Amino acid sequence: MRRSRGRRIGIGASMAGLVAVTAVVVAPGAPARGAPRKVIEGTVPQYASAGAEVADARGSVDFSVALRWRDQAGLSSFDGAVSNPSSPDYGHYLSPAQFRARYSPRRSQVGNVKRWLTSHGFDVTDVSKSRMLVSATGTAGKVDRAFSTSLKVFKSDGQRLRAPAEPVSIPAKLSGDIVGVAGLAQEPAQPLGISADTAPGAPPPAAFRNAGPCSHYWARRYGKKMPAAYGKTQPWATCGYRPHQLEGAYGVRGAIKHGNDGSGQTVAIIDAFAAPTIRKDVNTYSRRHGLPPVKLKQKVFHGCHHACDEENRQGWYGEETLDLEAVHLMAPGAKIHYVGAADSTFQLVRALGWAVDHRVGHVITNSYGHVGEAVSKVHIRVEERIHQEAIAEGIGIYFSSGDDGDESHVIGHPATDYPASSPKVTAVGGTTLGVGPRNNYRFETGWGTHVTGKSGTTWDPTPPGGFLYGSGGGTTRLFSEPGYQKGVVPKKLAQRFGGHGRVVPDISMDGDPNSGMLEGETQTFPNGKKKYGEYRIGGTSLSSPLFAGYMALADQKARFHHGFLNPAIYHLAGGHSIRDIRPARSTVSVLRRDYNNGVNKKDGTSVTLRTADMDTSLHTKKGYDDVTGLGAPRGAHLLKALRHR
Repeated sequence: MRRSRGRRIGIGASMAGLVAVTAVVVAPGAPARGAPRKVIEGTVPQYASAGAEVADARGSVDFSVALRWRDQAGLSSFDGAVSNPSSPDYGHYLSPAQFRARYSPRRSQVGNVKRWLTSHGFDVTDVSKSRMLVSATGTAGKVDRAFSTSLKVFKSDGQRLRAPAEPVSIPAKLSGDIVGVAGLAQEPAQPLGISADTAPGAPPPAAFRNAGPCSHYWARRYGKKMPAAYGKTQPWATCGYRPHQLEGAYGVRGAIKHGNDGSGQTVAIIDAFAAPTIRKDVNTYSRRHGLPPVKLKQKVFHGCHHACDEENRQGWYGEETLDLEAVHLMAPGAKIHYVGAADSTFQLVRALGWAVDHRVGHVITNSYGHVGEAVSKVHIRVEERIHQEAIAEGIGIYFSSGDDGDESHVIGHPATDYPASSPKVTAVGGTTLGVGPRNNYRFETGWGTHVTGKSGTTWDPTPPGGFLYGSGGGTTRLFSEPGYQKGVVPKKLAQRFGGHGRVVPDISMDGDPNSGMLEGETQTFPNGKKKYGEYRIGGTSLSSPLFAGYMALADQKARFHHGFLNPAIYHLAGGHSIRDIRPARSTVSVLRRDYNNGVNKKDGTSVTLRTADMDTSLHTKKGYDDVTGLGAPRGAHLLKALRHR
């Protein structure tokens, strides 16, 4: 999950203070003309400041009115029981129909909202199956009048984003039913796969190829003519691990050969847009690497409203390809249901809600996220309710934890990324993985890369150089410490910002691009030709789908859907089934040669030295840490441990 091709799309600083964003906050506002009104707090994002305003918003606006669940307290209690292995109700999930009968808003409440929207000239375009979201479209002027606000366009992080300049309000008579109005503010997330990082800050071309030399397994080849570092000759980075290497290193190749390959399971993948060559590409990749044809079903939403250009779409195509191939190599017998959002704003939340409403899979992986936690409270309140529905129905949601460490190099201060910071999802961090010549596990340490460049016969600056990228993690300012983390996460981490906060990530798998996966997709080359090519890729966009595929194996073996996994894996903390990832015994670093133009020798090449396990203010340590969480799955041992209910 990262800027693989398109420009970075993110939002500024994180929210200050620890707040319970899952609570509904509807405060009295200044009365408007006519009937009394209530202001809905949290509808103005942080970037919507007067100094950043550039124009009035125009055109059509697509938004959703979110209704509250019935018996919110009862739902929270139910979720806690069905996801807790120590509870007699563990695993006794609700079907979607049972959930709707018990917790969904009543049809009469939906009807009231629809009538109010149509009375203001909006077109009601959809009501979600759970009846939680009522979606509508209308002009910016209609939004201003109906919600007593003023939609403006603001400059933020090099983008022009629409948002309310004043808090949104609704008729007081509807305030008991409505949680918020989402989608009025454009709050884009970013894909998190790292591939074309030829040099820090260099924009990648459409096509990308790895320059040689490279190692077919860890430290297969050494740079004998390159400057030494840390007192010795360094190895060349991997060429990109093949499926059998990742299956072998994570101890599941034997299980897959004996039929524990994810058969009977479905993994859902949420991204934006849809690659036109995806089925062909994944099947080409499968033929080349000994995998069966992919069992793929797709649901793609249309109607892009933000960042709809070809360059941005292509970045998401690479993300989709990585996600599908990573899930498929780890669970080659599983079905995959891809859900493509219309764009990278609130549409991603709608796509996730659709996947949960229709229970298209019991495992859902998401390789995207916001930069930090500066997301409007109303956006978070809506998404958290989707997470609650998923837990009740036995659906496990997995999010990549991020690729910029603690984000301080991006936004100026430490922050975790939302939605990975939600206590109701499993945040998957990244490691640097060493695979041996027999597809064997050699070592694993925290992913956090510093980089320096070759200058003549030396390295400049002196190794390790500066921070480049690394596993996202840290302590959230948004959510309090969940019960499953208490007694496992060190107090020093939970109390980092005062109080007791949720700490990220929960578990990890390979994410370092220098020890990443070989991906294959159709690319556009400088001569205009479109053809299939393979290249090395990483990021926690690799980590999350790898672990989602692993959980498909676990569900199959247990004949049971584990759903929300966190309580179960924290219960296993310190045991043999999860490998504790610790600092490397000696410095781990590799050499990288990259094409300056990303595709061929025409513009020359550059050599860099990449040093691992140096992740901003985050540190790999014995036990739980904020780089790798509990650690990485120990192959068949975790499959066996999760088999018992």
